[in-house]
Amino acid sequence: MAYKREMFEKAKQIIDKRRTDAEEAAEARRRDFEKKVPEYGELRNILIRSVTEAMKTINMDRENAAVVIEEQKNKNLAAQRRIKELLAENDLPEDWLEIKYTCPICSDTGYNETKLCSCYIDLLKKAAFEEAGKKSPLRSCRFSDFRLDYYPTDYNREYGCTSRERMENILAFCKGYADDFDTDSQSILMLGETGLGKTHLSLSICGEVIEKGFNAVYNSAQNIFTELNKEYFGRSDNSFSYEAMILECDLLVIDDLGAEFSTQFTNTALYNIINTRMNYSLPTIISTNLSLKELEERYTRRISSRIIGEYAVLDFFGKDIRQIKSEQE
Repeated sequence: MAYKREMFEKAKQIIDKRRTDAEEAAEARRRDFEKKVPEYGELRNILIRSVTEAMKTINMDRENAAVVIEEQKNKNLAAQRRIKELLAENDLPEDWLEIKYTCPICSDTGYNETKLCSCYIDLLKKAAFEEAGKKSPLRSCRFSDFRLDYYPTDYNREYGCTSRERMENILAFCKGYADDFDTDSQSILMLGETGLGKTHLSLSICGEVIEKGFNAVYNSAQNIFTELNKEYFGRSDNSFSYEAMILECDLLVIDDLGAEFSTQFTNTALYNIINTRMNYSLPTIISTNLSLKELEERYTRRISSRIIGEYAVLDFFGKDIRQIKSEQE
């Protein structure tokens, strides 16, 4: 997963703070306990001295070192037993003076041996979710919020079903897609007029995928081409490659394709995105208000043939849900 550098830095700051807070809290408990039970301070000094004396044996011969180490070991164990007795006498748990890290696996270091700890990965997922949410209503677009009752039940002869029946099938498909998502999942093309739920469902998939730990990127076609244009012509202040991010992310969601101002640059950039991700076997979700015929007319055959031929097509139809909602309110 190719998370942005800023996400790693943000996650590391949180983990470092967790560790610092845990250690400071433990030290505060020790100070309070020592103030209440002065004997604890003496025992703690014994623990520290026993370790220090044992370390001095590095320059001793083996026989004398063994004697000193055994002596200091016994002092250390005796002090530990007495501390446990003092805690029990004061109705405190045995681990009261220990550092209580948020993550017991990595002790708030972020690493489990040489690998990223699950706590670090969880923070990266959260950062990715927040990043996606800055450019979209990600938090408010979830499968649980999708309302099928807004879709009409009038039979449509052209489609051979009602709008609600079609949307029940599309919703089930999208849920299954999110549940089973992997980087080799098929790409999706969502077709239909404005206000039929394409953005809601593509964002719902995006949110589920991010929560699974995959790196998903959402943006409108216009914003994607604008960012690429800035990067290509040296007008971007970003310290990372936007092009690399959208080409290499686990899932790319391009919303409202066709609403952008069409130029040779946008067509070239779109072809590069689609073709490169197809070569990498990485899935892309595209939503558009254009029909298949309009896609073929607007974009080059190299682009339209790849989308139509390789993507799973979800054809939305019905009335504008936003208009229906406003009429009911």
